[in-house]
Amino acid sequence: MRHARVKLAALALWGTTLIATPAPAAPASQVEQPGHIALVRLFADWRAFNHPAITAGRPDYSATAMAAKARRLADFRRRLGTIDRRGFNAAQTGDWRLVEAEMNGLDFFHRVLRPWARDPGFYQTIFAEMSDVPAHEGPSAEPNIDLHNFTYPLSLGDDARLTQLIGAVPAMLGDAKRNLAPSKAHDLWAYGDRAFLEQADVLAHLEAGTLVMNDLGGKRPATLDGASPALRSAIRSARLATEDFARWIKAEAPRRVGSSGIGKANYDWYLTHVTLSPYNFDQQVTLLQRELDRSLASLRLEEVRNRTAPPIAEISDPAAYRRFAEARTEKLYRLLVDSGFIADRPYYRAALAAQIGVFTPPAERNFFTHITALDPLPLASHQTHWIELARLRFDPHPSPIRQTPPLFNIFEDRSEGFATAMEEVVMQAGLYDDIPHGRELVWAMLANRAARGLASLRVQANEIDLAEAGRFHAIWTPRGWSDASSRLVGFEQLLYLRQPGYGPSYIVGKAQLDHLLALASHRAEQEHRSFVAADAFAAILESGIVPPILIEAEQAERR
Repeated sequence: MRHARVKLAALALWGTTLIATPAPAAPASQVEQPGHIALVRLFADWRAFNHPAITAGRPDYSATAMAAKARRLADFRRRLGTIDRRGFNAAQTGDWRLVEAEMNGLDFFHRVLRPWARDPGFYQTIFAEMSDVPAHEGPSAEPNIDLHNFTYPLSLGDDARLTQLIGAVPAMLGDAKRNLAPSKAHDLWAYGDRAFLEQADVLAHLEAGTLVMNDLGGKRPATLDGASPALRSAIRSARLATEDFARWIKAEAPRRVGSSGIGKANYDWYLTHVTLSPYNFDQQVTLLQRELDRSLASLRLEEVRNRTAPPIAEISDPAAYRRFAEARTEKLYRLLVDSGFIADRPYYRAALAAQIGVFTPPAERNFFTHITALDPLPLASHQTHWIELARLRFDPHPSPIRQTPPLFNIFEDRSEGFATAMEEVVMQAGLYDDIPHGRELVWAMLANRAARGLASLRVQANEIDLAEAGRFHAIWTPRGWSDASSRLVGFEQLLYLRQPGYGPSYIVGKAQLDHLLALASHRAEQEHRSFVAADAFAAILESGIVPPILIEAEQAERR
């Protein structure tokens, strides 16, 4: 997970260039409240504390270092508890609860998850693509080496920085072998080499000058033209060390024979105290099963409705497909703006357009590219993720505590759930009125997300292993579009094991957005006024990327 620095003034990042932008004026009650000022100071100290000790790019995740960090957590909790919250409004209280949740997250990581000592995948640190959520999905060691954050060809300063970071990878992976000695979590090992095969592939492409990265600006190449011999040597050494680490994981996996899930009791604690979810394990099972049932039933009824409509004519020419995808993205953007779901901002349009997909040959398709081959719109609707990231960069929240991504994937319900919800929101708002079969694709995507989330819950409860989860995930995905042996299914189920709550978050967060919209509807009814979608969505987005339960409290105060 990328641990972003606290930004007391908003900064827009494009490549590695930091461009200062005026921070929005905070409400007077926020900046004048002494307790909130103290909270912001604590937050800055807290975020600095969260980083491991790093020497020349090499982090210390040893048992001794982690035990020392765990002992210091009590000091931060005491400081948080002494902050005077008298007079706090709902947003300030929400900030306090968000900081408390992060502290609970660190506690959970030390008591239960302990990724530095249990999870080989924790030590994957080199990434070519920007995550579509505020930070990396799942836990990862620091420092993250986000290649997409550099401008190529590299400046002398960036060359030296990247040389140091990549040059530290072999030593860090050597440390990882010692740190992971106690781990018995079999599934984390059985599937753990995949991350390092991926990392080795990224480094190989970087060496060869064929690496393509992706971020808010879209895809672009990473060239080593003019790079120093020291950097080239560091990349090669890191690739060789990464390949060796992958082989080591594979060799060790048969000897690591323990369970990998955290169990229901730990899972419930995490939901309550870290992600601030209103649903416990059993309630999530019920909710996801209901959505699986609803999506499959709705899919079949859509097929009945569309029985006389001609099937979607698949486009097989890559250039024609690109033009088709561009037109579809523009159609989506216009509906989002015209319906009032988002404001019309050039950087929102650019962020969405930068993620337009390309044609995928039939032999190379996974579940999502089976969808996009027929119509890019359903997945593009989920790509409102990138509009959220543009908002985080260019329209930062007034509170410094919300200007940077929450730690420990606390954003999962808000980010993944709301993106999933938008697939159905825009469908109900008329996106597919002239595309009958498009609605079928939306229901198929929802069924897939419910099925994989249900499987992940059973893995966390140690009822099934990842292989069984993959089979459940695939057989409950309609139309035979999911393959249990595919790279995608393996990646998803491993991520959901590594990061509790992530698998169900697509459905759980969607339900919470539905609830927020229901509350807005009810208020409009009670106040004898029309429901205005633009106002409802603007009020929800005003709170930033925080757990939906905090958004609900803030909306209640605004009444």
